[in-house]
Amino acid sequence: MIETVSVTRYVTPLREGGSLPGIVEADDLGTYVCKFRGAGQGTRVLVAEIVVSGLAQRIGLATPRLVVLDLDPAIARYEADQEVQDLLTASPGLNLGVDFLPGAFGYDGGLPIDDPAGTKILWLDAFTANVDRTWRNPNLLMWHGDLWVIDHGAALYFHHAWVNGLTAPERFAAQPWDPANHVLRSRTSALPAVDAEVAGLLGREVFAEILADVPDTWLEPVPGAETPDLLRAAYVDFLVARLHTRQWLPAELAS
Repeated sequence: MIETVSVTRYVTPLREGGSLPGIVEADDLGTYVCKFRGAGQGTRVLVAEIVVSGLAQRIGLATPRLVVLDLDPAIARYEADQEVQDLLTASPGLNLGVDFLPGAFGYDGGLPIDDPAGTKILWLDAFTANVDRTWRNPNLLMWHGDLWVIDHGAALYFHHAWVNGLTAPERFAAQPWDPANHVLRSRTSALPAVDAEVAGLLGREVFAEILADVPDTWLEPVPGAETPDLLRAAYVDFLVARLHTRQWLPAELAS
């Protein structure tokens, strides 16, 4: 289960992305990148972060430890930056914390061709329909000689269509994924072997375990899934449906 800790200090904003995450310290003496529930993308991106991070761990990829950060908006009174103040004030309660990796640096393409992590990342992004791992924004870090995957909020786009009610899992299951702009697209030919390896590590029970880590307050009711448990079950159904097809693999491999 993901641990819940309390924010003790807001340190500094990270202005590389559009949602203005920030470095914070918590009462477990940890330092985290905080992704705020009050940011423009809303709580669904936080759900995607937990789900895809959980999937990454299950298939053997390195990804930073996550925590739930309990934020008292009173911290905002000590911030001179009005934009930061507004974000803190809009994000009371539970936010997402991503373990800060000191000394990590961005991926520059220097991954050995026989390293399986690259192909697993490509598989994960195809399975979760992640469109945000390009050379412009790789969302990959090198730390202690390993490749780490971060920032999964752009995955699982299907849940953004749930405003008026649940959509059909079969539609997501059949949705193809285009690797043309992916930072690791050169690994496409190795996908069949990795697919055979990692798909067997996943399934309904694993998906349910991962969704259990999502706080109730991030699971906003929609028609057809008015409770957190019903929403968790919907996510599980969508992931199971996609796992049981191969139509989402790059076209030449989807047969």
